[in-house]
Amino acid sequence: MKVQFVAGFGPVVRDVEESHRFWGGDLGMPLGELAPQYWGTDDVEGVKAFALWPLAQAAQSCFKTDAWPDDVPVPSAWLELDLESADAVAPAAVELVERGHRLLTDAILEPWGQTVAHLLSPEGILVGLAYTPWMHASGG
Repeated sequence: MKVQFVAGFGPVVRDVEESHRFWGGDLGMPLGELAPQYWGTDDVEGVKAFALWPLAQAAQSCFKTDAWPDDVPVPSAWLELDLESADAVAPAAVELVERGHRLLTDAILEPWGQTVAHLLSPEGILVGLAYTPWMHASGG
């Protein structure tokens, strides 16, 4: 078997309205109701990376420690949403705070050149608002 690309990704939700508000409203994903209480889209470009991210590394990225804090739910998945520029990350993070979400990290420039801010979705997915220069056609 040879996997060609990631065909889809999405959270398994407990509260459809809360999750629809986060993903469709707050993040602006173009979701349509494909079936009763089943929201989705085929209008977002594909995944550029798939990786198994060790929890200690995620904790290091978010909290600068190898231990995930006891007072923050441990994520079961990660998803990065790349924005149009590095300068777009901080305002997007502020927008989500204004909508009532708690950031785990403000926008930071990682040592490998990616700008990212982190938060948890209602389902406990570690969401990164990011700009990853090498994944854009201009290369940065």
